Amino acid sequence: MVNPWQFLKEAKSELTKVVWPSRKETIRVTIAVIVISLAVAVFLGAIDFGLTNLVEFIANNQ
Repeated sequence: MVNPWQFLKEAKSELTKVVWPSRKETIRVTIAVIVISLAVAVFLGAIDFGLTNLVEFIANNQ
């Protein structure tokens, strides 16, 4: 079993090797994620709306 202190030392060592994104890049990617999420939500909402109306139309004409 690995010593917890050794694990923490190695984890800290690995974190120093990480290339962190700049503030500008972080904001740009965050905005992209929000826009894509909204686009997918609108698309799925439209599909849901259309299928709901189709099922109601079929059910009312039976």
